[in-house]
Amino acid sequence: MDSSVLKLPRGDDDTLWAVMASLGRQHRIAEVFRNRDAAQNDMAWRAEQVRSYADFLRRQGQPVPNYSVAAIRRADLPRQWRPLPALGFLRGQFI
Repeated sequence: MDSSVLKLPRGDDDTLWAVMASLGRQHRIAEVFRNRDAAQNDMAWRAEQVRSYADFLRRQGQPVPNYSVAAIRRADLPRQWRPLPALGFLRGQFI
């Protein structure tokens, strides 16, 4: 191997990309991925699901979640964490 080739540091193996669901001041991790592109694709899919059902959610009095992507450490993932449904709630409760 050529010693003049610059070696870039590898990404931290402890870093995950989280799709975050937000309702007001409440934030929940909806899903986690190893790379940012996968997280952004999931976020776009979730946002599309929310747009498709927005009128229904409002008529039912359900909050409409907003989604974002953030880097998190594996240690930041709650011990009993489970993925959220696309619309951000299950049985009428924001999880």
